[in-house]
Amino acid sequence: MGNTDQAVLEKKKPLEEVVKKYPASRENLISILQEVQDAYGYLSRESINGIGRYLNLPASKIYGVATFYNQFKLNAPGKIQIQVCRGTACHVKGSFELLETVKRALGIDVGETTKDGAFSLETVACLGGCSIAPVITANGKFFGRLDKKKVEDLIAKWKQGGVEE
Repeated sequence: MGNTDQAVLEKKKPLEEVVKKYPASRENLISILQEVQDAYGYLSRESINGIGRYLNLPASKIYGVATFYNQFKLNAPGKIQIQVCRGTACHVKGSFELLETVKRALGIDVGETTKDGAFSLETVACLGGCSIAPVITANGKFFGRLDKKKVEDLIAKWKQGGVEE
């Protein structure tokens, strides 16, 4: 277990408490995965192994389900969670270039978290901010009408002091 995983598990209730409200049946796998992710913020290797023991399923089956559905995260989210919209309006207005700019500036790919735990990156199909495309969010706060330079400036600002609420 990595240090991040251990810290998360120590601050939260034990996995057994999270899953015990569901009968130990494979029909409850998705609900259990959702519950665990809600409790811990993501699905750690240890939580997947624990769910496997609880449901008497191999971890590979659980990983298969968790990686099939886009809603599940297998990495601890960063303190600043960046989402880049890849919807049609944002795509037409240049969101691919924004995504590449974020990846380059942070040194991570989609679905990853920086080594220091400061940033995580994901793409979404649509954030619903089409009128201000292209759009990204940071911890749920919207930033629109962006270009490469504006994104670089935002990331530099966030590295200095986080996302203002």
